[in-house]
Amino acid sequence: MKKIVIAIDSFKGSLTSVEANKAAAEGIRRAFPDTVIVQVPVSDGGEGFVDAFHAAMGGEVREIIVRDPLLRPVSARYLLHGDEAVIEIAQASGLTLLPPEERNPMVATSYGTGQLVADALRQGAKHIIVGLGGSATSDAGIGMLKALKDCFAKNGTWDDIEELKSVRFTIASDVKNPLCGENGAAHVFAPQKFAIEREKTEHVPISEREQTRPKVKGATQDMVLRLDERARKFAEVSAKHFGYDRSENEGAGAAGGLGYAFLQYMNAACRPGIELLLETIHFSDIVKDADLVITGEGAADRQTLMGKLPMGILKQSGGVPVYLIAGRINDREQLLQAGFSHVECINPPDITLEEAMRKDVAERNIQNTVKRITDITK
Repeated sequence: MKKIVIAIDSFKGSLTSVEANKAAAEGIRRAFPDTVIVQVPVSDGGEGFVDAFHAAMGGEVREIIVRDPLLRPVSARYLLHGDEAVIEIAQASGLTLLPPEERNPMVATSYGTGQLVADALRQGAKHIIVGLGGSATSDAGIGMLKALKDCFAKNGTWDDIEELKSVRFTIASDVKNPLCGENGAAHVFAPQKFAIEREKTEHVPISEREQTRPKVKGATQDMVLRLDERARKFAEVSAKHFGYDRSENEGAGAAGGLGYAFLQYMNAACRPGIELLLETIHFSDIVKDADLVITGEGAADRQTLMGKLPMGILKQSGGVPVYLIAGRINDREQLLQAGFSHVECINPPDITLEEAMRKDVAERNIQNTVKRITDITK
């Protein structure tokens, strides 16, 4: 009897990891009705991070009211399991919380993320894992730190916060960028967080979309330089206070510099999110007697090879064949050379983005693709 493990990332704007896994499982059942199927919800630090850890280790999902990137009330969830907490910064400071016309990292704040951390501390958390994907902010974590000071600093100074002194932090991110400079948070990531004025590409076939670029509205070079300078000055002041500077550390530029704030102020360790999750669920044990692993993401290309979620799955699959599916595929040969046994796009070449993003269409395309590629193994 075959055993197939499914561990597919979310297809952003279309399917969660759980939904994508279920669609793939249905496709497998059509080809192999008697197959043992193990579905593993996964996330590398962004959307679905809390849900993936909850599925893996149980615990209580707490829901509290915090401030969104524009300081409006918003409901946000995090996981509490004994004295360990898992926080997904996108819940409080995420880009998806803002409509396109409101996206502006010049004003967006990470204050709500600090409120999530503060609540976890009040609940007795001693190890806090923070997923740093999908942020709307580029404030170097200043907003988060202000929220913690507002909650705990009796005399208004950072050194007074006793609640942080016995807590261990781990940030989950595959971003290796420093805080400042041409490879830093502002230059590399801030333009993605401005309002986007997209050309009318919804009806352009996916196979032609590489020829059509979004027009960035408002993300001027001057704004990027100002954000970078603001982060640099903050890092200089912080370095003088602590006597060390972690703005050049890998991961400091993650989530608009939130990574830096955790590294500098909380002495956090930085780990790839998928690596943390797979260790927690003992993924290597799950796959050791499997015949096949199926993973996937919205778009797969050479950037997938730079530590993204499917690569984490591939590395920990112990020689079991790994099939990669995605809504769009580029650099297929490089993906195959990296070790994926099969690389398949779920969408027909003439489908439009608008059609491909529909939930029912994405589910059906995953089902049909997985049925077809698993049929090959008969």
